[in-house]
Amino acid sequence: MHILDIAGNSIDAGANRIVISIEEDTKRGILRLIVKDNGRGMDEETLKRLTDPFFTTKGKKTGLGIPLLAQSARETGGNLTVHSETGKGTTLQATFSLNHIDRKPLGDIASTIVTLICGNPDIDLIFKYRVDNNEYILDSAEIKRQLGEIPISYPGVLSILRKDISLGIKRLWKGGRHEYGEGSCNR
Repeated sequence: MHILDIAGNSIDAGANRIVISIEEDTKRGILRLIVKDNGRGMDEETLKRLTDPFFTTKGKKTGLGIPLLAQSARETGGNLTVHSETGKGTTLQATFSLNHIDRKPLGDIASTIVTLICGNPDIDLIFKYRVDNNEYILDSAEIKRQLGEIPISYPGVLSILRKDISLGIKRLWKGGRHEYGEGSCNR
């Protein structure tokens, strides 16, 4: 849910390119979630109030997404950092202790990424998942280029993407590298 919320913030900020990275460093026991966009960015005042649950830029009474993500990170001994520049975009990084008992599970990452692609077919989404030195990469812009006239939101395409993401992540634990949409796959 954190990934959907943060990516939604990026889309609300006018981003047309979002990079979502999940990095598991098993040697150091660290899990990182990084979301980088090319949206409007934030000014200093907005950045200062970002983790305040009673502050929002969306016209609602509260904005709980970022404060809840920050709390989840802190509960594991991690933290949340946000770098943003008006007109240039935002980079959010949440760091978690990988093996901490209070770290919430990642959930169904494949379905999360497919949901973002399906609901936002005009957004270019790059998804990276790294376990130590092994990495899976999915680039929706490259996939759209390869599909030609077939929409990326077509159910058959989404089914293939969900399976590929799931298998790609599983292969990381077996020491493989997989890039979808770039024509190379080292398994």
